[in-house]
Amino acid sequence: MAASIAKSTFGTLPDGTAVELFTLSNAAGLVCRATTYGAVITELHVPDRAGRLGDIVLGFDNLGQYVRQNSPYLGAVIGRVANRIAGARFTVDGKAYRLAANNGANTLHGGIRGFDKVVWLASASESAEGPSVLFSHTSPDGDEGFPGNLRAKVRYTLTNRDELRIDYEAETDKATPVNLTNHSYFNLACTCDIQGHALRLNARTYTVPDAAGIPTGAIESVAGGPLDFTAEKPVGRDLGKAPGGFGGFDHNFVIDGGGGAIVSAARLREPASGRVMEVLTDQPAVQFYTGNNLDGTLVGKRGARYTRHAALCLETQHYPDSVNHPSFPTTLLRPGETFRSRTIHRFSAA
Repeated sequence: MAASIAKSTFGTLPDGTAVELFTLSNAAGLVCRATTYGAVITELHVPDRAGRLGDIVLGFDNLGQYVRQNSPYLGAVIGRVANRIAGARFTVDGKAYRLAANNGANTLHGGIRGFDKVVWLASASESAEGPSVLFSHTSPDGDEGFPGNLRAKVRYTLTNRDELRIDYEAETDKATPVNLTNHSYFNLACTCDIQGHALRLNARTYTVPDAAGIPTGAIESVAGGPLDFTAEKPVGRDLGKAPGGFGGFDHNFVIDGGGGAIVSAARLREPASGRVMEVLTDQPAVQFYTGNNLDGTLVGKRGARYTRHAALCLETQHYPDSVNHPSFPTTLLRPGETFRSRTIHRFSAA
């Protein structure tokens, strides 16, 4: 089977903006669909141990559902800053900035209208590695309160090695925090429950959150507790014991050896289907979230209702609220610098 790219119309926004959908297929038959609205990955079809393809990400059937149901970031690119910024404020070079607060008093995932709700420009291309689509967006100075004109690019490549590779790039004309990620919700069984999935995280420590999910500044060991995924275990085993009162896991894990070269962050396995997903990244952390806020009100693909723990997220990123914690790896991007990052989702079946 030859790799291919197809472009189609996904719909039109209420303001008349047209939205496109790109379908990437690799030589082995894997399929990834992504739309210019939020650079959302709408579908990702990978084989089970018998070679049967299944769609392993949550999403909706059409653009109207993404807009009307106020999608909780399903499959979207998150920016300018993924995760939380405490008090919706920060200070850079002595100047204080106030942001849009959309998570109580805090800013979550870029604010009220983050990168997940804008229409990106897109162009597709093919190479020996496999088909890809490049999304680009310019966030203007003052967007959601952030300083500087930020030019962001995200490329999805469906490689012929059965990988979904995500490459991020950003430049700015004023110092600004940048922390980009993808917020896909995965279920390797193609059902609505991930408690039987087996997960290993290459993370011996995590950033301790307060009740609002904001890091206290402490970094503690996971050893022996419910957050210990250093050896593979079922996601559901300690789900009810997860600390923080979040209704499950919603914690930022510090990747062992992360923040430099590409390393393995996580390995997710679904025993019934045999599907395996390894997540590799150059980012220092991964947010493991078990869909705790899904409550059955979202009507997804083919009429499925997305209930609590229907899927999980493995969001590669910097630590939450890094701009307010000088001891954390910095998220600050300055003029003349280029932010670059890569995350790889590698698929197999056993």
